[in-house]
Amino acid sequence: MENVLKKWGKVTAGLAMAATLLTACGNEEDNIGNEQNDGNNAVQNNAEENAAGNENANEAGEGNDNGFPVTLTDSTGNEVTIDEEPETLVSLLPSNTEILFELGAGDRLIGVSEYCNYPEETADIDNVGAQDMDPELILSLDPDIVFVQAYHEENHSDILNQYEEAGIDVIVVEGGNSFEEVYETIQMIGEATGTGDRADEIVADMEERLEEIKEQAADIPEEDQKKVWVEVAPSPDIFTTGQGTFMHEMLESINAVNAAEEEEGWVNLNEEEIVMLNPDVIITTYGYYVDDPQQEVLSRDGWAEVPAVQNERIHDVDNDTVTRPGPRLIEGVETLAELVYPDVFK
Repeated sequence: MENVLKKWGKVTAGLAMAATLLTACGNEEDNIGNEQNDGNNAVQNNAEENAAGNENANEAGEGNDNGFPVTLTDSTGNEVTIDEEPETLVSLLPSNTEILFELGAGDRLIGVSEYCNYPEETADIDNVGAQDMDPELILSLDPDIVFVQAYHEENHSDILNQYEEAGIDVIVVEGGNSFEEVYETIQMIGEATGTGDRADEIVADMEERLEEIKEQAADIPEEDQKKVWVEVAPSPDIFTTGQGTFMHEMLESINAVNAAEEEEGWVNLNEEEIVMLNPDVIITTYGYYVDDPQQEVLSRDGWAEVPAVQNERIHDVDNDTVTRPGPRLIEGVETLAELVYPDVFK
């Protein structure tokens, strides 16, 4: 702005100079035309210089603020306008925290939920609660944006209103139940933080790696397809994954059969029902709190005839890479592919 004002000053000075020249030379008829032209040229040159300066200033501004302000629609349909590129952020969902770090915005996080455990840098950031937020702490941190989940909007709308009244942008982000929805979430958070180009790179990489897996898996003959049983909680309250979940989509991607494909969402089945499904491979996701998941399954009464138990094809995977809707989901797919079809995915 300062440069623009200086250039307008030059224009004003040029106009004054032209008027002075015309007055002083009023009796010199032979020179009036020439001097008037000189004055007009000076004004025109200064005006052109100013216009160019304005254009350059606008271009520079666009480069500096990454296109802000931006208006986006969050996961629950709320329209949010972010006036300036945010410098400080709070995330109340582990998947959003992972996305922010992958986008290169992790250094802007000043508050995370108690369940945010990746990457390791999250341990050095203030804990602001989880479903039960610490509104006083969050307000004292005064972030530019707080990323919440639908649960907060449904149960703590009064607190979210306090944030907005304090000038904090509130964005509701639900990671979704499919890769496509995860891609959309990554791009939305990228737009909100001025890291849209990086978001596109992340999504493109995930899409490419997933397509490579699908292409390799497409050559697996139907008779060689494995039936896979997934456990996200141990006995006696065994939960598994049906249709409409990441795990189901992952199993389809590697050309495996989900043993619980007739179910929808996350469901609880008893041991007798599971044994009747006769899976070839069992995947557990609770090794972070059960010492030996494989032995826990092998020691179950009545499971001896299950092919996965007979062949000891029981594998534990990192829960966060197969259930957390973030960039590491693609790692989860690659791990499952190697465990279920080790001869195909080496």
